[in-house]
Amino acid sequence: MTWVLRLLASLAALSAVIWLVDPATLGPHLRGADMRWMALAVAVLGAQVVVSALRWQVTAQALGVRLPTLWAICEYHLSVLGNTVLPGGVLGDVGRVARMRAHGGWRLAVGSVVIERLAGQVALACAAMLGVGWWALTQLGAAAVPVISLGVAVTVALVWGGVRFLPDAVRRAVSAAWFAPQFALRQLGYTAVILCCNLGGVWAAAQAVGVQLGLGAALFVIPLTLLAMLLPVSVNGWGLREGAALLLWPLVGVAGPQAVAASISFGLAALGAAMLAIVPWTVQLVLRDRPMPAMASDRK
Repeated sequence: MTWVLRLLASLAALSAVIWLVDPATLGPHLRGADMRWMALAVAVLGAQVVVSALRWQVTAQALGVRLPTLWAICEYHLSVLGNTVLPGGVLGDVGRVARMRAHGGWRLAVGSVVIERLAGQVALACAAMLGVGWWALTQLGAAAVPVISLGVAVTVALVWGGVRFLPDAVRRAVSAAWFAPQFALRQLGYTAVILCCNLGGVWAAAQAVGVQLGLGAALFVIPLTLLAMLLPVSVNGWGLREGAALLLWPLVGVAGPQAVAASISFGLAALGAAMLAIVPWTVQLVLRDRPMPAMASDRK
């Protein structure tokens, strides 16, 4: 029943947004989309999945299990496909946890998936803060500095307070995965690439429908638009993402119909990237790998 409600919520929100901008105005932007930019968006988002799998591999290694690279890529791409087409946005990750549990136990499987996904969300939130700061400075000038400083202070206090209330085992796991010297640089590098791919995928999808965003404008509206997808009340953010685009993108000079068209084209590109899961799985079948290869454990 929850799945049905989330699907209905997506359809209702998307329909409302399309009605607000008028389908007759929206249609030409989508029909005239440049397929070269769409192909680039799919390719960039597909690369993001591969790099995310490598980050998951590093995270699992930090927690004590070595995941085979091809298996990790296959599993991650399958989970992305599940997250993309199923309501809630996390069911693919649940399946990934279930398939990994036999080789590390539930606690390690859940920990590696949650910590890896959390790294991406933290990076996106940081990008959103930078973008909001830029927009505030351009709109308010020096008067924005105290407001930005207060926002940063409140955010740091909330994060620090939240970390203090985490169980010791969780804090140790996060510290091992993100800050251990042998893993920190790889975590940071992979996370930076993933963030750039996500932002670049939206930017390319926007270019496909004729929306040109400067660097500052893109850094302001794109992370906030993507953050709307994290609310677990829809199917892959459909409807919520378009609503956020309709509200935010006009602040940087993009008309509502163009903003919604850019969001829809990104959603289609994300679906295309998720369907690329067939590639690593085909490679695995050709190489005759087992569906669940043995994994080396570093735990004593």
